[in-house]
Amino acid sequence: MMEQQLNGVGSAMREKVTQVLRDVEQRYDVRVLYACESGSRGWGFASPDSDYDVRFLYVHPPQWYLRVEPQRDVIELPIDHELDVCGWEWRKALGLLKRANPTLIEWLDSPVIYQETAESIAALRSIVPEWFSAQRARWHYLSMARKNFRGYLQGEQVRLKKYFYVLRPLLAVRWIEAGKGAPPMRFDRLLAATVQDPRLLAEIHQLLAAKRRAGEAEYGPRREAIHAFITQELAADARQTALPASPARSDRSLDQLLYRTVMG
Repeated sequence: MMEQQLNGVGSAMREKVTQVLRDVEQRYDVRVLYACESGSRGWGFASPDSDYDVRFLYVHPPQWYLRVEPQRDVIELPIDHELDVCGWEWRKALGLLKRANPTLIEWLDSPVIYQETAESIAALRSIVPEWFSAQRARWHYLSMARKNFRGYLQGEQVRLKKYFYVLRPLLAVRWIEAGKGAPPMRFDRLLAATVQDPRLLAEIHQLLAAKRRAGEAEYGPRREAIHAFITQELAADARQTALPASPARSDRSLDQLLYRTVMG
C-alpha cells in the first residue's frame, strides 16, 4: 500500500512492464541493465490517469560494437494510452554522462525501479559525481522552466500539471545553486530543501493534492503565490551565480565500464 501511495505503481503494472522489457530483450537481442519511471510517477505527483514513462538502459552482444558504421542506439516502442517506453544503448548512455546529461542522472535517482543489474548500475552511479556539471545542469533546468512557463502558464486558467513542469526545474536550480550536487528526481525532496516561505509552501501542497486527485487534463485558476515565485525566479535568471567549472577529466572510467559491461 505504501508503494502505491508514494509511487503509484502496483504489482500488476510492474509485471506488465517486466514482460514488455523481456519482449524488448528477445526482439532486439539486448540485455536491459536498468529500467525506471521517469515522469510524474517518478517525480511524485501523478494523477489517477497518468501514463507510465518507462526509461531503460540496454547493452548489445559484443559483436554489435564491432561494426564500421554506427548503428541505431535508441529503442522506442509505440506509445499508447498507458505506456511510454524508451531506452538508450549503454555506450550512448556513457557518452551522455560524459557530457553531464541531467536526464540520465535523474533516471539513476528514480524511486521506481523495474529492473536493475546491480553491478553495472552501481558502477555507473558511483561515477556520476565525477561527471556532474553544476553549470550545465543549471542551464538545462532554467531552459526547461522558461520554455514551459512561456508555453503553458500565460492564461488565467492553466493545466495543473504544467505548474510542476516549471516549479520542479526551478527548485532544481535552487538545489544546484546551494551546492548540493545533482538534484533528486523526487519533487518532495526538492521542495523540502529549497522552499521555506509558508504561504508558498501551503499553495504548493494544495496544488499537489489537487493534481493527485485530478485528471491529467484538469485546468484550474492561476495560483498567485506560485505564479509570483516563478516570475521572480525567472527574472533572477541573469544573476551571477558562482558555480564550479567542470574540470578536465579522463574517459578511462567510462571506457572501463563500457568494456566490463559489454564483455561481462
